[in-house]
Amino acid sequence: MFFPVIYSDEFLDHKTGYLHPEKPERLTAIVNALKAADFAEQLLWQLPTPVAQRPVMSLLQQLHTQRYINKVQEIAQTGGGYLDGDTPVSQRSYDVAMLAVSAWLDGVDRVLETGKSAFVLARPPGHHAESDAGMGFCLFSNAAIAAHYALQQSGIRRVAILDWDVHHGNGTQEIVETHPQIAYCSVHQYPCYPGTGKASERGEYNNVLNVPIPPGSDIEGYQPLFEKKVVPFLTNFQPDLLIVSAGYDANADDPLASINLQPQDYGLFTDCCLEITRKILFGLEGGYDFYALSKSVVATIERCLV
Repeated sequence: MFFPVIYSDEFLDHKTGYLHPEKPERLTAIVNALKAADFAEQLLWQLPTPVAQRPVMSLLQQLHTQRYINKVQEIAQTGGGYLDGDTPVSQRSYDVAMLAVSAWLDGVDRVLETGKSAFVLARPPGHHAESDAGMGFCLFSNAAIAAHYALQQSGIRRVAILDWDVHHGNGTQEIVETHPQIAYCSVHQYPCYPGTGKASERGEYNNVLNVPIPPGSDIEGYQPLFEKKVVPFLTNFQPDLLIVSAGYDANADDPLASINLQPQDYGLFTDCCLEITRKILFGLEGGYDFYALSKSVVATIERCLV
C-alpha cells in the first residue's frame, strides 16, 4: 500500500522573512521526518501539476474576487510586501500559492481515483484567506477551493471539511457556509486569533459546526468532543470526500497558541476521520514548532497505513 504525498521544493520559494513563524523550514522538517519514518518506503512522492495545466485561475475567480487576486499578483510582481501585518508576499509568493492550489486539486484527484487518503504538503496555508482578503499567513483558500473542485467531479455530491488547526478557519467558513453541499467543522482554541468561530455560527444550511476549546486543554478535553460532536456531525452529512485542514499548532510546544496536545494525539484524530470515510485529503495548514509539527504529520500518515 502506497500513500501519496504531494510536494515540491518550489513551496520553499514563498519567503516570509527570518523571524516569521510560517517559514520554508517547516516543510523541510516534515520531509526529513517522513523520509526517516519506518513507513518511508510506502510513501509515493508526487510533484504537483503545473498551474498552466490546471483550471486554477477559473477556480480562484469563483471563490476570490478579481480585485484580491490582482492585489496578490501585483505585490509579488513589484518585489513583495504585506497583505496585513502578519501576511508577507514575496516575489514568488503568487506563483507558489497558485501551485499550492494545484497541489490540493491533485490531492482531490488522487483520493477520488484510489478511494484512499493522501497528504498535500504545501505552503502557503489557506484557511484564513477570505474571498476578498488574505490574512493570518494565508493567501488563497486552498481547502475551500479543493472542496468546490471536488463537487465538479463525477459522483461527488457532498464534501466535508474538518479543520483541526488551533485557529479558526474564518476564510474557509466565509466561503463555504452558504453552500449546501459543503459542511465545515472547526475545532479551535477560543479565545484566540482571529476571534471568529463561535459555537452559535451554524451556516445557512446548518452546515457549520464550530467547537471552541479553552486554552490549556489537552487530549482529555478534545477526545470526547470529537466522539460526541465532530464525528456525528460529519457522519450525518455523509460526505463523498473529507478534506482535513491539517494544522498542528495545537501541540503543547507550539509558540502561537495555548493548547497542550502531543504529536501522537493527531493519530487519534485521524482514526476518528477514518471512521467516517477512507476518502480523506489532508492538507497542511499551521504548526510552527518543527519537531512537534513533523512528528504530528508522521502520526497522521502512520494511522492511514494501518
